[in-house]
Amino acid sequence: MSGIIWILVVGFVAGIIARLLSPGPNNPSGFILTTVLGIVGAFLATFIGQALGHYGPDQGAGFITATIGALIVLFIWNRLVASRVISDPGNR
Repeated sequence: MSGIIWILVVGFVAGIIARLLSPGPNNPSGFILTTVLGIVGAFLATFIGQALGHYGPDQGAGFITATIGALIVLFIWNRLVASRVISDPGNR
């Protein structure tokens, strides 16, 4: 249980850092969406790290890896918005 809480906290911080590192017109607007994308990035980084054997089953990704995961998720989000596959909820 503490591992999931750690991933949530790290994902929250990673989402904010990823947003600051990747400014642009297609960034997700809003605090909640940025946080969710950061948490998804942290879970992605944890999953990939555990699959590669860098983390044990009870370990989560660190801040740097979670930030990289959040940047990847943010990049995918930007590409989906740019190609109009999904709409940006901040531009309604």
